[in-house]
Amino acid sequence: MASLLQTLRLADAEKSAIGHFNVSDLVTLYGIVEAARQQQVPVIVGASEAERGFMGVPQLVAVIESLRAREGPPIFLNADHTHSLAGAVEAAKAGFDWVVCDFSSLPFEQNVRQTREAVRVLKGLRPDILVEGEIGDIGSGSQIHDAPPNLKRSLTTADEAHQFVEETGIDTLAPAVGTMHGVLRSMLNTDAKKHLDVDRIRAIKERTGMFMTLHGASGTDDDDLRAAITAGITVIHINTEVRLAWRRSIEESLASRKDDIAPYTLLAPAIEAVKRTVTARLALFSRRGTPSRQEVQPTIRA
Repeated sequence: MASLLQTLRLADAEKSAIGHFNVSDLVTLYGIVEAARQQQVPVIVGASEAERGFMGVPQLVAVIESLRAREGPPIFLNADHTHSLAGAVEAAKAGFDWVVCDFSSLPFEQNVRQTREAVRVLKGLRPDILVEGEIGDIGSGSQIHDAPPNLKRSLTTADEAHQFVEETGIDTLAPAVGTMHGVLRSMLNTDAKKHLDVDRIRAIKERTGMFMTLHGASGTDDDDLRAAITAGITVIHINTEVRLAWRRSIEESLASRKDDIAPYTLLAPAIEAVKRTVTARLALFSRRGTPSRQEVQPTIRA
C-alpha cells in the first residue's frame, strides 16, 4: 500500500483531494470503505477522541488492518481532533497513520508551543507518522446547530499560517477558511450551503506550500469545493453528512420493519445510505464526475 505521504503528494500534484470520513461504528465504516472500493480511490477514515473512546483505539486499528488485507485502494486511519498529547501518543502507538493535534482553542503562541512539542514527541515515537496542526476557529460538534457558532477569532491569514508551519514542523495544516463543523438547521431541506474563502486558501497555499485539510466541509457548495481543491486543499473532512445519512436510513428502516428485531437487516440500509453519500463526495473530490442533486440531497435532510 502506498504511504499516506505518497498519496498526499499525488493528490496535490493532480489537483484532486482525498476524502476523509469519520466513523463511530461498523455501519459507517463499511459504507465508507465500500464506496472507496467502488470508486477505486484512497480514503481516510477518521475518529475523533469521542469516536475513538466509543469504538476503542486498538479495536479500530485492528478492524482497519483487516480491511486493508483485502484487495482495494489504500485505507488510512486518522486520529481526528486530538486535544491532548496523551491522546496523540496513544493513537501513534496503536498504529494510526496520522494525528490531528488540535490546540486551536488556545492563544496562537500556546498553540504553536504545544503543537511543536507534539510533533517532537510523535516523530520520536514513529518518524513515519504524519502530524496536523490547526489554527483558526470553525466551531465544534458535527451536529445540527440552531445558529452559527460565535467564531471569535478571524479566519487564518497567510502570514499566520506561514509562521505556524515554520515554528511547529507539522506535516499538514488545517486553516480556518470559511467552514464550520456541523450544519445549520436552516440548511436542512433547503438549498442553503456553506461557502469558502477560496482566495484565502490560494494565498495560504502559495505562502506555505503545505498540504492543507478542509475541516467541517459537510454542506459546502460543490463549486466552492472544486475551487478549493484547485486552490490547494488536499484533504476534505465530511462527517455530519454521513451521520445524517446514517440516522435517516435507520429511522426509515425501523419504520418499515416494525416486527424485525435482527440488527443485520435493520442496519443494512444504513450501510447503503452511507455508501451513496460517500460515493458522491469521492466522485467530486477525485474529479471523476459531478454527483447529481438526487445523489447528494438525502445527506442533508432531517
